[in-house]
Amino acid sequence: MSLLEVEDLRVSFPTPRGPVEVVSGVSFTLGRERLGIVGESGSGKSMTGRAILGLIRPPGRVVARRLVFDGIDLLAQSETAMRKIRGARISMVMQDPKFSLNPVMTIGDQIAEAVKAHRRMPRAALRQRVLDMLVSVRIDEPARVAKLYPHEVSGGMGQRVMIAMMLIPEPDLLIADEPTSALDVSVQRQVLEIIDDLVKRTGMGLIFISHDLDLVAGYCDRILVMRNGEVVEECAARDLAQARHPYTRGLLAAVPRIDESRAELPVLERLA
Repeated sequence: MSLLEVEDLRVSFPTPRGPVEVVSGVSFTLGRERLGIVGESGSGKSMTGRAILGLIRPPGRVVARRLVFDGIDLLAQSETAMRKIRGARISMVMQDPKFSLNPVMTIGDQIAEAVKAHRRMPRAALRQRVLDMLVSVRIDEPARVAKLYPHEVSGGMGQRVMIAMMLIPEPDLLIADEPTSALDVSVQRQVLEIIDDLVKRTGMGLIFISHDLDLVAGYCDRILVMRNGEVVEECAARDLAQARHPYTRGLLAAVPRIDESRAELPVLERLA
């Protein structure tokens, strides 16, 4: 049984020249697996994730023939009902922790808030759960870190805190929106290993949004390639190098290699 079913998802915004669709007819299903969504900036990757979570606010408009999570029609839910799903059953890790963490709350209080929003728990048990979650994302001295404010930790640690906050309610689906784009290579690998370990251990589904084709090909099970709000190709991650769509081939050709011998990298042709 599919965990998530998306059919003909469309997201549009009004402009002086009329409505503009930023997501145009996206369809896919997701099981308890790792699905990568790749494409250039502006291709509709993040908007797809936000639409699933019900985070597109008016005047934005979201419609779909089918948007069903674990048997629940997400488009038919009230905002109150979505609050019970959002965070508790579907979580989203945003790109940059500097803009996602509350600067006037300690890290421990913010992680605890993610639990308190959905269930009651004795204070001592909640504190221990927060510390255990910090340990699970490989943060040393969790008791000390829990008392810090976001500006007192590094970008890599801030991203791990975000992952801890999104995973402490034990969701069934995690949407990770370029969770490693602001991190250096060594920290990036650590964060990916943490997410991978938690996905395998909890059996949740993962939507991994990125512009890094090599990263997604080596990390995910399946890949969707998006361009101008549309899915232009879908393939198994291991088969990405054999992709056939001209746009995907163009993205692959534009990736620099360590043993690069070309005088210049090819550029995708813009027709509009």
